[in-house]
Amino acid sequence: MTDPTETARSTYSAPALEKGLDILELLARHGRPMGMKDLADEIGRSKSEIFRMVHVLLARGYLTRDSASDQLTLSNKLFTLGMQTTRVRNLVGVAAPVLERFAAEVQQAVHLVVPSRGEAVILVASSGGSDMNFSLRVGYRRPLVDSHSGLVLMAFQKPDIRDRMIAECLASTTRTQPLEPLFARLSEVRAAGSIVHESRDIVGVTDACCPILAPNGAADACLTTVVVSRRNATEDFDALIAKQKSACSEISELFHAYSPEQQITFD
Repeated sequence: MTDPTETARSTYSAPALEKGLDILELLARHGRPMGMKDLADEIGRSKSEIFRMVHVLLARGYLTRDSASDQLTLSNKLFTLGMQTTRVRNLVGVAAPVLERFAAEVQQAVHLVVPSRGEAVILVASSGGSDMNFSLRVGYRRPLVDSHSGLVLMAFQKPDIRDRMIAECLASTTRTQPLEPLFARLSEVRAAGSIVHESRDIVGVTDACCPILAPNGAADACLTTVVVSRRNATEDFDALIAKQKSACSEISELFHAYSPEQQITFD
């Protein structure tokens, strides 16, 4: 059977556009700086073929070049464009006030995280107004399988969507991931309804993650509270999760009341 995508490509060819997209997609998959020669080799082009395209992408702000190494990386412009779509603006618009209020109440940093092409991406961040916290910047991204937010986002999906998210995630990394332990972990997360676990990277920090569920039970996004431990203070995580789930429910109700037919996808 003929692939309709391949048919469209052969019928409506735009070589310059295809070269530009090849460059952007390759840099997104690798997630690291690359030189012009490496770019050309991996997309099957010569340096002269991609020279003009690279300079156009640099001039338009889609790429940045390191002045010392001459290597190229993606800028945040694609993320910024994604933030301008109606569905993302609607989610940010309804979620931000709820997130700010919740963060101020618990006095910890809180992030709104969404899935995008195998990664967990921070869409909104609030410091919580406390004197000390650990907050990540908007646009920070990490492979889904390597973050507690990512595990929550995958756990609350239909099996076919979950499997696609896992495949996209693993395709962007150089290591292998045993699937049976991952599926078992996702089942545990779904049964528990949330994750409370020590940070994978930072000592003294605990991640508390809850899904923001659509009416069909799938996770549109998740809230992650980054709890910084303090001497002579014990965090009541049961109370925190109860408040966080309430905030997630409020965001879901507001978003789907505002956009009842809207399914959030950020791929």
